[in-house]
Amino acid sequence: MSCDFLSLALPGVQKLSPYVPGKPVEELAREFGLNPDEIIKLASNENPLGPAPSVLEAVQQALPELTRYPDGNGFTLKQALSERFGFALPMITLGNGSNDILELIGRAFAMPGTEVVFSQHAFAVYPIVTQAVGATPVQVPARNWGHDLPAMAAAITPATRLVFIANPNNPTGTWFERADFEAFMDSVPDSVLVVLDEAYTEYVEAGAALNGFDYVERYPNLIVCRTLSKAYGLAALRVGYCISHPQVADVLNRVRQPFNVNSLALAAAVAALADEAYLTESRQLNLDGMRQLERGFSELGLQWIPSRGNFIAVDLGRDAGPVYQGLLRAGVIVRPVAGYEMPNHLRVSIGLQAENQRFLEALAGVLGQ
Repeated sequence: MSCDFLSLALPGVQKLSPYVPGKPVEELAREFGLNPDEIIKLASNENPLGPAPSVLEAVQQALPELTRYPDGNGFTLKQALSERFGFALPMITLGNGSNDILELIGRAFAMPGTEVVFSQHAFAVYPIVTQAVGATPVQVPARNWGHDLPAMAAAITPATRLVFIANPNNPTGTWFERADFEAFMDSVPDSVLVVLDEAYTEYVEAGAALNGFDYVERYPNLIVCRTLSKAYGLAALRVGYCISHPQVADVLNRVRQPFNVNSLALAAAVAALADEAYLTESRQLNLDGMRQLERGFSELGLQWIPSRGNFIAVDLGRDAGPVYQGLLRAGVIVRPVAGYEMPNHLRVSIGLQAENQRFLEALAGVLGQ
């Protein structure tokens, strides 16, 4: 080859490695000759309930229009979000999953010569977005596996354009409270946009933690991102959104790709938002599963990071890589997080009761080898 195409890319892109998602069931079956029906996947923070009947019906009804482009403005979904949460339509931006929203924000507001602040052990997309647009990443050391908000505020300089924070945080499951968040926001300059990633907020009991939507009017530089991939069970359809000041939303829509949310996803999202029973069942299943795994870890003598997400990071007290491989051979897929500077931890998504039990038994077997 006469040309090194990597050298043509932005310097930040040259330093990136492709994002590695959780291992698919089909890939593991091929790799170890396992029966796909006997494999359980607790790696990608997916909703184990399966799609709600109301969602399946909405998708079925939308199928005859597959030859048509979707509504590029997503009016019906925006209207549903507006009625549900009380925000005007010009404050809502839709994305192909919340990852799409995070990338839109990075492309719209960060650039070479600017800085983006985020925490150690935070979602991998934050540094990926930062480096992809040529901005300078500023990683702030975590405190007790979570965000050190005072230290993040202190890391802001005149070059800072964005700050990414997550509540609860992925992959640690840690969270911060209202008073800490308010003190942080009060210390951030108005010219610095704060992106509050609330992808897992629906799993938190109502009133138990801060709700970013309560602060959008108070802080015009706040962007609150959410997704329907987790508690609403639409991971395959990729629907995310953010609420922000209308001027911020206007900027995001200038770089948003047309038709970035497909018609089936739009129809499913509207149905999912209206299905309170499914959301309640998802939350209760997650709570019960979290307690089940915590009991199992305790019986195995393992420590874990308390979590408010639909996953939990367990500390194996040793290199987690060989344990992860042993679980794969047993037909159990979880998530290694060494890339998050957590080499002794595995992140485990909450599954159905039988799936959680299967994982605990497999873990005990691997640890006993």
